[in-house]
Amino acid sequence: MNTPTKITVSRIVMIVFMLISLFVLSFIDLNNGTALYLGNSNIYLVDFIVMILFVIGSFTDFLDGYLARKNNQVTDLGKFLDPIADKMLVDGILIYLLGSTINTPHSSITPIAIYCVIIMIIRDLIVDAIRLMAVRKNKVIAANIFGKAKTVLQMIAIPALLLNDWPFSYFSSSWNPLFKPSNILLYLATLMSLISGIIYFVQNKNVLKEGK
Repeated sequence: MNTPTKITVSRIVMIVFMLISLFVLSFIDLNNGTALYLGNSNIYLVDFIVMILFVIGSFTDFLDGYLARKNNQVTDLGKFLDPIADKMLVDGILIYLLGSTINTPHSSITPIAIYCVIIMIIRDLIVDAIRLMAVRKNKVIAANIFGKAKTVLQMIAIPALLLNDWPFSYFSSSWNPLFKPSNILLYLATLMSLISGIIYFVQNKNVLKEGK
């Protein structure tokens, strides 16, 4: 196992630890008296911690890909594990955001954005199903440029949502919640998610065909 793949595996381990920690913390009322105030945003401490871990995970996503390309260490295992790690990180936090809108007094995510989260998760499930069928046929499907653009947009939008729209909150306190910058970023990520999902399906529809 080369260094980039080890970084990918370490990211998966970190994500599992983070999600287990969030599950444990959900039984503790950390939101009582532990808010941070930045600009016009009321940010819960647990959300801030999640944001830090998310940024670390996002950086390792960039780092393993960079090292793999630089050192010519791109492997089938790495191409298979990297998208899985990305989906664990992004979808896990998106689901956490949905839960936080129910369990906390404030909501940094609008009803429309909630449907965006649902669409992105369903898209990921479909793409994963195509990937699994491709593996059965000894074919590894690497992420396309649209999928990478979707991931970049998600990795910008999610910290903004976790920080309750900070630093945009300095300028957007009177804006309609539907058009908060963090939600607009999520809308763009959803659009790119749909585009990349359609391209995945069209380019790899042959793996869905049964062999004779």
